[in-house]
Order: sequence, then C-alpha cells, then structure tokens
Amino acid sequence: MLKRVLTIAGSDSGGGAGIQADLKTFCAFGVYGMTAITAVTAQNTHEVLSITALNSAAVYNQIKAIAEDIGVDAVKTGMLFNAEIIEAVVEAIKNFSLPQLVIDPVMVSKSGRYLLESEAIHSFKEKILPHAQVVTPNLNEASVLSGISVLTPDEMKQAARIIHQMGPKYVLIKGGHLAGEEMMDILFDGKKDVIFPVQRQMTKNTHGTGCTYSAALASLLALGYDVLAAVKIVRRYMDIVIRYSLSLGKGFGPTNHLAPLFLKCGLNPEKGGWNW
Repeated sequence: MLKRVLTIAGSDSGGGAGIQADLKTFCAFGVYGMTAITAVTAQNTHEVLSITALNSAAVYNQIKAIAEDIGVDAVKTGMLFNAEIIEAVVEAIKNFSLPQLVIDPVMVSKSGRYLLESEAIHSFKEKILPHAQVVTPNLNEASVLSGISVLTPDEMKQAARIIHQMGPKYVLIKGGHLAGEEMMDILFDGKKDVIFPVQRQMTKNTHGTGCTYSAALASLLALGYDVLAAVKIVRRYMDIVIRYSLSLGKGFGPTNHLAPLFLKCGLNPEKGGWNW
C-alpha cells in the first residue's frame, strides 16, 4: 500500500507553495498525499493579495476525517496562521497519535507578507514544537524561534541548540540565505551537528522551497528512512528542483517539483509533458 502523508497548511493560488507544492512533492516521492487546509491565500509570484483563515474546527475536522478513515504515516505542517489553528492541530496530533511530524515554521512569504500572527508565536513554540520529529526553520525563522540573530553557521548551531530545548527531536536549520560562497544546512539531534553543503544557484525562482523541503522530508520519513538519510536525499532533490526552477510570473517563480521524474524519463524538465 502507498504510504500516506498529510499536509496541514495553507493554499497558494499560484501553485508554487503551500498545499499545492506539497502535493506535487508527494507525487515526486511516490506517496499518497492528503490535505487539511488552514487558510486560503490569494497570491501569485510577487504578492499576497489576501489571506482567509479557516476556523479551527474546520481544520480539526479535516484532520479527523483523514485520520479516522484513510490513516496517516507522516505529517507536515506549513502555514498555521493563528493560535486557534495551532491549538486545534495540536489537539488532533494528540487525539489521533499522528506520527512523524515535520514542522515547517512558515512565518513570512517571499513577498514579505506575514503568514503567522505575531501573537501566535508563543503558542507555536510552547504547544506544537514539542511534538515535532523535525523542525525546519530558515535563518529568519530560526532567529524568531531562538531569539538570537542567525546570520552565520556558528549562529545556526547556537540557534539549533536553543530550539532543540523547546522539544523537537531534530532541528534542521536551512542556510540558503547565508552570505558568501559557503552555504550549508545544519541538522542537530541534541548531541551533534551534521553539516550538509548547499549548492548556490543563481536564480530568483525559489518560491515554495521551504514547503517543498519539508514535504520531501515527510515523504521519506513515511517511507521508512531515518532523519539523517532522509535529509541527504532531500538535499539532492532540492538541488535539482531549484536548478530547473520555472520562470513563471513577474516575481519569484516556483521550483520544478517533478524535474527529477522528467529527467529520468529523458524529457526536458522546463517543458514537461509526459509521452502517453
């Protein structure tokens, strides 16, 4: 049976991030994707026009419907938006014993729009982080969660230790925004750091990379990989989907989630189209 992965996240009408990116990523890894939508955004590659959050009961009931019928092998969270939704998600995690939780602490869009209310940050840290198998902040998110400035590899390591004390088993800080030539992601398991070199690619088309990264990680955990092995594979996957990212729209284009599959089939990832 296909492994089942649930994304609890917002909808991106532009298709590059949120549940749309998650579902494409789940397809790339051969798992069955399911969704619990937390908010509906009207957005494209350069702006977020509006955000409409669902009420917390609707979010809870989506998770309940899936967990009680189809079942769940791994979960990722993305945009949670407010404290009420966070509390509903935590209640569902407890009530349905949801496994292999990957938390992407979505806080700000590429265009600068806040995707997590400031008053919800305390709830995020206190209530949902302790349930995480892995939390995957970028540098800005790591700064907010840890309370320190995170601009260098040493500060990434320091922040990882602070965030780890909040309860997640693993902290994976993504260093795609590091200055200079040397870029890296750092995985901390409570005892040691593992460094993953990151290939810098000269493109602005990175919309949805955080969503894609965490969705890929959740897929691999569902498939039975341990965290370290999963991150190694995800890093290779991310290098490919960014290398073949798509110049769509007027702003930050999306990653190309199915590029590895196109390449394996001998097709041009930038044109797509399966041969039937």
